[in-house]
Amino acid sequence: MNKTDLVGSVAAKAGLSKADAKKAVDACVESIIGALKGGEKVALIGFGTFSVVERPAHQGINPSNKQPISIPAKKVAKFKAGKELDAAIK
Repeated sequence: MNKTDLVGSVAAKAGLSKADAKKAVDACVESIIGALKGGEKVALIGFGTFSVVERPAHQGINPSNKQPISIPAKKVAKFKAGKELDAAIK
């Protein structure tokens, strides 16, 4: 499912126009991104939790020439599925 499919599904299930559903989906995504940028966790009970994790700098290997390379530290988004989501997909 891509974003267009998600907008169509939200529109159908909520009885909204596709334009209104697109605005709702965009607002939801922007709110999650804004919270993560601010260092907050976003917990959707029953669905899961979005958070930001700091990956430390480490050494890696360039696969083309097998030479060691330094990989810098960075922040990455993480998602942990909730119990209800886990149970629903089993």
